[in-house]
Amino acid sequence: MRENPHQILPAPRARLLSAVAALALAVAIAGCASQAARDAATETVMFEHQRSSTHRDGDDLLSAGLGIDGLRQMLPPAFADAEDPTAAELRRRALWSNWRGIADLGPGGGYGELYGSVDAVPGREFSAYATVPGAKHPHRVLLQLPDDFDAGRRCVVVTASSGSRGIYGSIAVAGAWGLPRGCAVAYTDKGAGSDYFDLDAGIGFGRDGRAVAKDTASDLAFVPDASEAATGVAFKHAHSQDNPEADWGHHVKQAAEFALQALGEALPAQAPFTFDNTRVIAVGISNGGGAVLRAAELEGDWLDAVVAGEPNVHVEGQGGRTLYDYTTEAALLMPCALLDIDSLPQPPLLTQVTPLYAARCASLAAEGLLSGADTAAQAREAHDALRDAGWSDEALRAGALSAGFDLWRAVAATYASAYGRYGVGEGPCGFSFAAQGTDFLPRPATAAERAAWWPDASGIPPGSGVGLVDAGMAPPDLTLKGLQCLRGLWTGEGADADRVRAGIAATRAAPPRAGLPVVVVHGLDDGLIPVAFSSAPYVAHARAAGRDVRYWQVRNVQHFDGFLALPDYGARYLPLLPYVYEALDRVDAHLDGAALPADAVIDTTPRGAAALEASHLAMPR
Repeated sequence: MRENPHQILPAPRARLLSAVAALALAVAIAGCASQAARDAATETVMFEHQRSSTHRDGDDLLSAGLGIDGLRQMLPPAFADAEDPTAAELRRRALWSNWRGIADLGPGGGYGELYGSVDAVPGREFSAYATVPGAKHPHRVLLQLPDDFDAGRRCVVVTASSGSRGIYGSIAVAGAWGLPRGCAVAYTDKGAGSDYFDLDAGIGFGRDGRAVAKDTASDLAFVPDASEAATGVAFKHAHSQDNPEADWGHHVKQAAEFALQALGEALPAQAPFTFDNTRVIAVGISNGGGAVLRAAELEGDWLDAVVAGEPNVHVEGQGGRTLYDYTTEAALLMPCALLDIDSLPQPPLLTQVTPLYAARCASLAAEGLLSGADTAAQAREAHDALRDAGWSDEALRAGALSAGFDLWRAVAATYASAYGRYGVGEGPCGFSFAAQGTDFLPRPATAAERAAWWPDASGIPPGSGVGLVDAGMAPPDLTLKGLQCLRGLWTGEGADADRVRAGIAATRAAPPRAGLPVVVVHGLDDGLIPVAFSSAPYVAHARAAGRDVRYWQVRNVQHFDGFLALPDYGARYLPLLPYVYEALDRVDAHLDGAALPADAVIDTTPRGAAALEASHLAMPR
C-alpha cells in the first residue's frame, strides 16, 4: 500500500498525518452539524439594493455591443474619464474581461463559428444583493432576461462565477448557452468577486460597479471590518470572514430564487414563476462547477439538472484531496519537479524560469526535503513525490502555467485567509494585498487604478494593479518561507492550522439529491484542479451513495480555455466549453424525455497549427 500521498515527501508524511487525522474527525462532526443546521433553516431571502437596466440598440446582454470582433481586441474598452467611468462603461469592460478570461476567442479557435455564440441578445438586467444565513456580507445576484424569453417553455439557467470572478464571471458559460435559447440566466459571485475595498482611501464599489467613498454611500457591496489605520486592499474572498466556499450551494439557490422573483416582476402577465412551473438548470466551471454541485445536494425539488465543468469539489475518500492541500504541495514542489519533465508548454519560457526552479530544488535540499546531489537528481525526486501523491504527468505538464505565473501562491494565500476567516490585518503567514511600486513595496492606489478593479480584477490578486505582499520574502529563494508557512497550515499543528483546516472541512461536498440528473465534464490534462483529486472522487462518492451521475473525461483538455489563444497552448490543447455546451444540450433534451448521455472518455485530436474543426473535438454521440 502506498504511503499517505497527501504530504510532500515520504519522510514527514507519517508524523504529520496523525495530527491531521485527529483534528479531521472532530471538525467533520462539527462541519456536518453546522451544515445540517443551515439546510434545515427556513430561509427568507431579502434582496437588497435592487437595480435594473435595459440593453438594446447597440448594447446587448452577451457582449454589451462588442460582438466577437470587439471581444477579440487586445486592449479593453476605454473609459472616457479614466478616474470616473460610467456604469455602462464599467459593464462593457467587465463583459470584455470575463469573456477573455474564460473563452478561447483567438482566430482558429472556433468560438462563434464551430461552437458558442456572441450574437447580440437584447434584453434587461436585474441585480441585487443577497445574504446567506449567518454571513457577514452579501453576495451579488443578477438576472439577464432576453427580450425573446420563451414564455411557453419557461427556463432559467443558474450559474456561479468561475474562480473568484465578479458577477459576470460565468457569461461565457451560462449566458452564451442560455440567452440565445430564450432562457433567462441567473448569476451569483458566490461571496467572492471583484468588489475590492481601498483601505487607504476608504472607497469600495456600489451596486453599479462605480467606486464610491464609504462615508457617502449605503450600497457598497463589501465594506470590511477594519480599523481606520488599516492600509492596502481588502477583497471579499480573503477578508469577508465568511468562508464563502462553505455556502456555495446556498449562493446558487438564492440566485435562482432571485431569478423567479425578478421574472415575476418583469413579466407580471405570466406570473407567478415558481420552481414547479419553471425549468431550472445549473451550470458552472471550476469553482462555479463546485458551486453547482454543492447546490445539487440541497434538499427540495427546486433544481432540474446540473452540468459541472472541471469542478473544484472535495469529498472524503475515493482519492479526494482538498484544493488547499494540493495547491500548497504544488507551490513548493512543482517548480523543481518541472525540470524533470520534457516538452513543457510555453509560456512560461524555460530560459527565464529554469534558474528560479533550480534555486527551489536547492532550497528544498537545504531544508532536508530533498536528498539529491545535484539539480537533476533533486528534480527527479520532486517529480516522483508528486506522482506518488497522485499527480499525473499530464496534469504536471499543464500545471507549468500555474507554477510559472505564481498562481499557486496567490491561491494559497487567499484561501488560507478565507478558510480561517481572517480579517484585514490578520493575514496568515504575513500575507496582505496592496498596490505596489516598481520596488514591490506597498503604496496607495491611484484613482484610475481603483476605478478599473471592478471590471478588470479576477477576484484574487495579483492583477489589475493589486499585488500580493509577502512579508517573509528573503533571498535566495524569495517565496520559500511564505510557502512553507502556508503548507504548514495544512500539515502542521497549532491554532492557525486548526483554524484553517476547520474552514476546509466545512467545504466538503455531499452526494446530489436522489433523482437529480448530473453530468460532470473534466479535462484529463487539467493542471489546476486535477481530475484525480476532484471530479473522479466526486463521481465515485456519488455513485457509492446510489446517485446516477454521468461523467465525461476529455483528453487533451487543460483548465484554462482563455490561454488557448497562446500558440503553444492552442496547438496542444482543446477547449472545455464545447463539451459543457453539449452536456447542457443533452440534459435539456433529457428533461424533455431523451436519455441521459452515457459516460465517455473522449479521445480528442490536438489541432496543432490548424484551425479547430469538429473532428478534433470528437464529440460523443
